[in-house]
Amino acid sequence: MIELKQLTKYFGEHPVVQNASAEFEKGKVTAIIGPNGAGKSTLLSMAGRLLKRDQGEVWIDGQELVDWDTKALSKRLSILRQANTVSLRFTVRELISFGRFPYCQGNLKAEDNEVIDKAIEYVDLGAIQYKYLDELSGGQRQLAFIAMVIAQDTDYVFLDEPLNNLDIKHSLQIMSTIRRLAHELNKAVVIVIHDINFASCYSDTILALKKGEIVAKGSVEQVIDSHVLADIYETPFNVIEVDGNRMCLYFS
Repeated sequence: MIELKQLTKYFGEHPVVQNASAEFEKGKVTAIIGPNGAGKSTLLSMAGRLLKRDQGEVWIDGQELVDWDTKALSKRLSILRQANTVSLRFTVRELISFGRFPYCQGNLKAEDNEVIDKAIEYVDLGAIQYKYLDELSGGQRQLAFIAMVIAQDTDYVFLDEPLNNLDIKHSLQIMSTIRRLAHELNKAVVIVIHDINFASCYSDTILALKKGEIVAKGSVEQVIDSHVLADIYETPFNVIEVDGNRMCLYFS
């Protein structure tokens, strides 16, 4: 389990995240939602040691984050950031192989290639594994990056807005893969996401931020509620049930 305790971050004198506490459990998808500027990506970056925190603690399996050796941490926690650009020309398979670096330092062995094969199969990229990234659509490239994270084979996976600028087909494919990672492979997957309906349909736990503070957290039923969402986003919501899933309708 990952535990966040009273995390706080200032940019200058402005608090971006204040006293945020949460838990990320294995076998569950946790969605972090909230308006633009709420501190979602900042919180995830502090939890992943990408950004220095000003106050608070992060515990991973009983050990404080600052005490983790970088190599050991890279075998426990993988992170996919918002902006993923590769300047060199790599094939899909070559990109995915980077996920094995913590284990082989670039010298791929038979067992590494087996893990890469499984990651490619898991996201159904076999037909394009030898294509170059610049030959792919945005959705295909994002799937390749997620396959790289899968190949890293960590207990904890952080994904910062992986659906940015993707069409419905690829968004559904990615969210389905994210849920399978948690439920089938027993990983704790934490995703920063703007689409509330995707969060509702594919998450187990939802964490809502507003102005740097956690204002709601709990199950889908607890957070995907018209009154709760209206307070978070300061706009009216209508929440309905569709085939057992809670869906949000927006209106002004």
